[in-house]
Order: sequence, then structure tokens, then C-alpha cells
Amino acid sequence: MKRNWITAPSLALLIGLSPCALTAAPKGENWPQLRGPEFNGSSQEADVPATFSKTENVKWSVDMPGTGSSTAVVWDDRVFITSADPENDALEAFCFNRETGKQLWKKTLASKTRQDDRSNYAAPSPATDGKRVIFFYGTGDLLAFDLDGKELWKRNIQKDYGAFAFLWTFSSSPVLYDGRVYMQVLQRDVAVRGKGFTDKPNQSYLLALDAGSGKEIWRHIRPSEAVAESREAFTTPMIFNHDGKTQLVVCGGDCISGHDIDANGKELWRWGTWNPKKIGHWRLVASPVAGEGIALACAPKKEPVFAVKLGGTGMLDDSALAWVSENKAITADVPTPLYYGGRFYILNGNGPRPTLSCVKPASGEIVWSERLGRTTFESSPTAADGKIYMMNHAGEVYVVQAGDTFKLLHQTSMGEERAQFTRSTISIAQGDLFIRTNEKLYCISED
Repeated sequence: MKRNWITAPSLALLIGLSPCALTAAPKGENWPQLRGPEFNGSSQEADVPATFSKTENVKWSVDMPGTGSSTAVVWDDRVFITSADPENDALEAFCFNRETGKQLWKKTLASKTRQDDRSNYAAPSPATDGKRVIFFYGTGDLLAFDLDGKELWKRNIQKDYGAFAFLWTFSSSPVLYDGRVYMQVLQRDVAVRGKGFTDKPNQSYLLALDAGSGKEIWRHIRPSEAVAESREAFTTPMIFNHDGKTQLVVCGGDCISGHDIDANGKELWRWGTWNPKKIGHWRLVASPVAGEGIALACAPKKEPVFAVKLGGTGMLDDSALAWVSENKAITADVPTPLYYGGRFYILNGNGPRPTLSCVKPASGEIVWSERLGRTTFESSPTAADGKIYMMNHAGEVYVVQAGDTFKLLHQTSMGEERAQFTRSTISIAQGDLFIRTNEKLYCISED
């Protein structure tokens, strides 16, 4: 089906969408999970460093025993992160003191670090609510500790619900909200390379667990008409509040959908597809993001970004689309877009022409679109204090001014010599930046 550019109605006619975390103070804010306190990559933090290096404005740094794509999460004086230690063939969880970098505790959780050479099992990011911290690994291990490292509960969702049916290493981060842990497993319906059920169809599902006990609250089966690898999603579901209703927004299986978290995950709406020809290798990586009454779904493999107007119900047709990006630079195969200050920032991370674009939510109008070197980005942009932070495969960090005028504020290399496949996203909390390279975790501060 040929798609045309769709003109959006005026912003005043759109029903607003706001994140659920609306009580943040302008200073001293935590970064509790993958996409931050507002589930969109942004923070209300102030006085965040604009310039730094491996030696400038470094509050502390610690050596990590192995690589990991997980983002550091922060609650008050605690920093949590995961790592895959190839030397000891172990998956690990760490807690550091935010002020000093002192290791407060470490947990060894499994004895295998990878299934392929593309990634490892330590890619998912932790999540915390200040009462407990949740760790998940591509092995299916899901564990909860209190902030002092006491184990509260553990389970393995592969053992509980069936082996994952993914071609590559499964990675989706847990979401912790209002006393519940939310997970998604969007996978193939048939076994792949011996993984998954061989005697019956595999099901894709959403899961809500009690954060205190790990017990299942509900499990919602999410069907898909996608085929083969296009059923696989490495996205993370996001929590948003729209028109007074809290929703879990999910991307994968060639569609985007919204779910009622208080009604056993009931599907409220669905739009799809960016893949009308049912191409079989369009796995999805970029997670959904929302703002100004618009939710973005980023089709893979250099395909467009689709902007869905929120407020619809049931199976939506293309009249629910506010716009579809027609400029080939406005695409995001891996990085999740950022919503900040009334704009979407979409990072096309594909080398050798990675491009960051500032886009108006209502219309899709491109405010600016600028090149960022030549090296691939697979981490996602984050923002605070009028600044946008991004890190590429080589560990090079770019700091860009947020707003309607592009300005490169700073560029520096934080990666190791001959670094490659640095994928962790920069987190922002308590006035500091937390930068995970392949071998180190840095805390950057101007204090």
C-alpha cells in the first residue's frame, strides 16, 4: 500500500499526553529505569555538565568486568547496573555509591553470558522505585533485591512460560510502576534454531507482576499477523497517561498498541502496519515514545517513523496517523526517539550518515536535521537542562543544544582505544551524568 504524507490537525485540537511521573523536582531527580523518570528519555534536572572528558569533570569512574548495553539507573545515593563477565562466564548486578563510586554490593546471577556474537545477556537495564531494584537478563532470569542487596524474590520467565523463540539474544527491560513490574515477550510463533516450543505455537505476551513478591497479577496474550523475524521485538514497553487513563504502550510484531494496566492488560487500541508486504526480517528495536497526544512507532531498516494520534479505540486505520516521515533522514532503526521541551528528537543512527532531527509532534515538520560524525549510534538520546546527550559505537559523546536552533555544545571520546559496539544510553540524575562504556562506568559532575 502506498503511503502519502498525512497532514496533522493543529496542536490545539490534539488531546494532550503526559508522562505519569509528574512530581519531579527540578534538582535532585532520580533516573529509575531505561528511559528515565518520564518514560521519554528526559529529566527535569538542572545544572547538568555540558563539557567533560575522561579526565575533566569526572567525579569517579569504576572498571567494569565485562561489556553490557544496559543503562545505569539511579535512586538517591545508589547506582545500579549490570554486566556480562566473559572471564568468569557470569552475569552480574552491581550497586555503587553515587557520591564516591564505592561498590556497595555485587550479585552473580547466572553462569552463561551469551548465545551469539551480536550481544550478551546483560543488555536489559534495571529498574528501581526506591524500595527495590529489579534486574532482568536475556536468560529469562528476573530478580528483585532491596537497596541493600537482600534478595526479595527471583523467577525465570522462560521456565515459567516457555523458552524464548528469538533468532538473536532477547533484550527487553523491565518497567517498574506503581508497585508492579511490567515485561513484554514479543517473539516468533514457531521455534527458531531449536529455541521455543516445537510441539505447539509460541505466544507473545505482556506480563504484570507484583513488585514485592514477583507473583503474577496478569498475563495478556498479544497476537500478531507478522511473520518470521518480524514477530520479534527487542523494544521495552512504556507507561504513559493519556486523557486520565494510564496505558502500557507496546511496539512490535509490525504494530503499536495501547493496553489498560488496570484491566489485565486489555488492548485499548492498535495501529499497524508499517509492513504491509509482510517482509519477514523486520525485527523491531526502537521503543515507543509519546508526547503532545502523539505516539511514535519507528519502523526498522531505514523505513519511516509513524505518528499515531492517541485517543482512538479498537483497530485503527490510517486516519489515526498524524503524519508519516517522508524525509529518509527521519528514521530510527535502533535508537529510541526522545521527547523533550515540546519536540521529538529522532536519531537516525545508521553510519556513515548518522543524523539527529528535531521534529514538531503535531505536524512532523522538521525544525532541523544535522549530521553527527560518521560512526553508528545504537544508544538512545537523553536530555536535561536544555542539553541532549548521545554516544556512538566508538564511545564518542555528543552534547547538542535542545530547541529550535541546532548547536553542537561538546564532543569528546569516552570510549576505550579501538572501542566498538558501545551501546549503553547515558542516564542523568542528581545533577550528574552516568556514562557506561565497554570497560568503565563514569560519573560526570561539575560539583
